[in-house]
Amino acid sequence: MIGEEDKRKKIHVEDAEEVKAILEVVSKEVPGLIKGIMGSVFSEQAGRDMGKAAGAFYKELKESGVPDEVAVKMTEDYMKVFTNLGSIVQKFGSGKKSSELGKEIESQIKKKLAEKGLHEDEE
Repeated sequence: MIGEEDKRKKIHVEDAEEVKAILEVVSKEVPGLIKGIMGSVFSEQAGRDMGKAAGAFYKELKESGVPDEVAVKMTEDYMKVFTNLGSIVQKFGSGKKSSELGKEIESQIKKKLAEKGLHEDEE
């Protein structure tokens, strides 16, 4: 008969293995998603779309009676949102390659499991 401690240990190992599997998938998928986002943010079409959006935003402000100075400032702030988002995406995209990231995540998981006595270190 399996004791309570053994049951808990088995559950922890299963949970840890499930987390490991999830993180492996995330480490493989996230870099591709970031690359796709970067492509859409920094493409020629994205530039045209941002220009059109800024123009429409400015035009709407002016038609609403917003003074020139305020409309220009608000449009500049509006565009900063896009450029800041692009910078953030670029920072994530310029990080480690997906295979390196996956190996690092797997290594850290194995280390934590070994520390808790839930998994033999395979390395």
